[in-house]
Amino acid sequence: MERTLVFLKPDAVMRGLLGEVIGRIERKGFLIVGMKMLRLSEGFVRRHYGAHEGKEFYEPLVRYTISGPVVAMVLEGKDAVKVVRTMMGRTFGADSPPGTIRGDLALSNRFNLIHGSDSPEAAEREIGAFFAPEEVVSYPPEATAWVYDQSGPTPV
Repeated sequence: MERTLVFLKPDAVMRGLLGEVIGRIERKGFLIVGMKMLRLSEGFVRRHYGAHEGKEFYEPLVRYTISGPVVAMVLEGKDAVKVVRTMMGRTFGADSPPGTIRGDLALSNRFNLIHGSDSPEAAEREIGAFFAPEEVVSYPPEATAWVYDQSGPTPV
């Protein structure tokens, strides 16, 4: 199973959308193997979004991300990175199709509710930045018995 990092941004917290978004994640079948609410420091956010430094949206993105609490989660499931990014929708809410988190719940080009790792390598790095190893748990295989067909060598 693959793991990915997701964090619900300050607008999701302040708008009271945590239950809605977390519910979608759980209903899809992902296991939440780590979760916490925190305020991210400016330095942390600058490092996290460092690939965007110098772009016109970088400074507003930093200000937005440190403006309030976030809820960080480690999700586990088959093809977690790809599936979560599909669930999130496009970066801008107005451009996202209905049925996606951003398509249903966001309109802004800046306030877009959710971050998700963009590759398995990024997920590993981001999980390590947000969570200590002891803050991530494991579930027994039967926790996903009705999510995946586990009758073969790998879940389907």
